[in-house]
Amino acid sequence: MSADERWIARSEALTRLGVKAQTLYAYVSRGRIAARPDPTDPRRSLYAVSDVARMCGEGEEVEASEVRKPVVGAAARGEADIQASVSLFVDGRLFYRGLDAVQMAETATAEAAARTLWDARDHDPFPELKPRIDPIVGGTTQRRVLAVLGRRAIEDRSSRAHDPASLKREAASLLSEVVDSVSGPGPRLYLHQRLARGFRVAERDSHLIRRALVLGAERGLDEAVLATRAAASGGAPLAGAALAGITTLSGRALAEMDETTAYAGEARRDPVGAAQRWIGLKGGAPGFGAAGEFGRVDPRVPALLEPAGLAPDLEAVWREGEAAGGQAAGFPLALALIARRLDLGPTGAGDLLVLGRLIGLLAHAVDQVIDGSPIRARLRYVGPEPGSH
Repeated sequence: MSADERWIARSEALTRLGVKAQTLYAYVSRGRIAARPDPTDPRRSLYAVSDVARMCGEGEEVEASEVRKPVVGAAARGEADIQASVSLFVDGRLFYRGLDAVQMAETATAEAAARTLWDARDHDPFPELKPRIDPIVGGTTQRRVLAVLGRRAIEDRSSRAHDPASLKREAASLLSEVVDSVSGPGPRLYLHQRLARGFRVAERDSHLIRRALVLGAERGLDEAVLATRAAASGGAPLAGAALAGITTLSGRALAEMDETTAYAGEARRDPVGAAQRWIGLKGGAPGFGAAGEFGRVDPRVPALLEPAGLAPDLEAVWREGEAAGGQAAGFPLALALIARRLDLGPTGAGDLLVLGRLIGLLAHAVDQVIDGSPIRARLRYVGPEPGSH
C-alpha cells in the first residue's frame, strides 16, 4: 500500500463508516481515527484508511501491517499490553487525539494542549482555578515539582473516587499548582507566561516556552508512561500517578538531557570538533539520532528551533552537528538549545522536559482511569529453584 493510499477524503470516510460528520470528528478527537491536512488543500482533512477499516470491522481490506491492533501475546512474552487514546505516531508525525502536535504548537497554549490530551475540549477547567494560599517555594524547579506532586498525592482522593469531569478538573488544578510553585506570585496569566515570569524570561520570548511545553508534552509509550498508568490503574491519586511518572523520568531521560546540555555548552565553542570527538568516543554526539517513532527526523526540532532566532553559535551546534555526524538533531538537543537561548541555567532544559511531560503524564493517568484497559503483564520467575541452597 502506497503512502497516498493510506489516507482517504472525508466523503469516503463518512460513506464507509455510515455516520455523520460530527461522529467522524468525535472519533478523531478521541484518537480512534488519525487525521492529517490534505497536502493539496490544507483546509480539508484526510483520514487513516486503516483506522476507518478497523472501525467498520473491515480489517481484511487493508494489509495486516497497516492495521494498528493490540499486540497479540504480549503478556505471554512478559511485555505490558496497554490500550490508550492519548497520542499516535503516523508517517513520522505525532498526533494528540487526532490533531497534529507540530501544527498545534504554532498557536496553541499549554492549556489548550492539555485539554486536547485530557479529552477536555468541551469544557475548560482552568478559569475556575484559584492560587493556593500556601504554595511550595524554594529549591530547584524540579524539586518544587516533586514536592507539589508529593503533597497532593497525600492530600487528594483516589482517582477511582472521581467522575471524568472532576478528574480533569483535578488535573488542571495539579498542573496549575505546579506552575505556581515555579512562577511565584503574580497575575493569573497563561501557564507559559507565568513560567516565563518565574524563569525571568522576557515576555517576547515566552512563546518559546509555550512551544516547548506543547511539543514536549507527549512522546508515546516509555518507562514514565508505563509507571504513570500502572499507578493510576491501581487507584493512586492523580498526583501519585504523575509522581510515579516524573520520578521515573528523572532517571535515564534526565540523565540523557544533562549529557546533551553539557555537549551543547561544549559545542558552542567548536561544533564540528565537539561532534567528531563524541563520535570517536561513543559513536555519536548526545542529542542526535534515535528519533524513534518519528523515523529519521523528529519534526518537533525545527518547529521549536526555527522560530527561536538562535545566535550563530547555537545555530552551529544544531546544523554543524547534524552535518558532522550525519544524524538529525533530536528533541533533547532542541530543548538544550532553547534553554541556552533563554538563559535558563544548567538545569533549564531538564526543567522544560519535566514540565512538558507532566501535561502528557496527567493525560495518561486520566485516560487510564476513564478508558484504560487492565495493564496485562506476566512476571516470569528465573531465580533459584526452591530448596536449591
